Amino acid sequence: MTDTPAKHALNDEPIDDEIAQVLRLVKYPANKDAIVDAAREAGVSNDVITVFDGLPEQDYTDANSVEQLLGSNGGPGISI
Repeated sequence: MTDTPAKHALNDEPIDDEIAQVLRLVKYPANKDAIVDAAREAGVSNDVITVFDGLPEQDYTDANSVEQLLGSNGGPGISI
């Protein structure tokens, strides 16, 4: 029984919107943990938190550097 469809693809617009919302809130430079914390504070879906939690452990200079990495992982990229 699958009553609730799972939304894990980055090309789902609600997820794109939430990702863009988080990337606008983060104070850069930021590491992965800071981005995940910002996502939790923003109250976004667990799917979005999972996307950010899958980022490599590194420092990100701006939202574009995060977006490019997310786009290179099979998604279309996020418009912010």
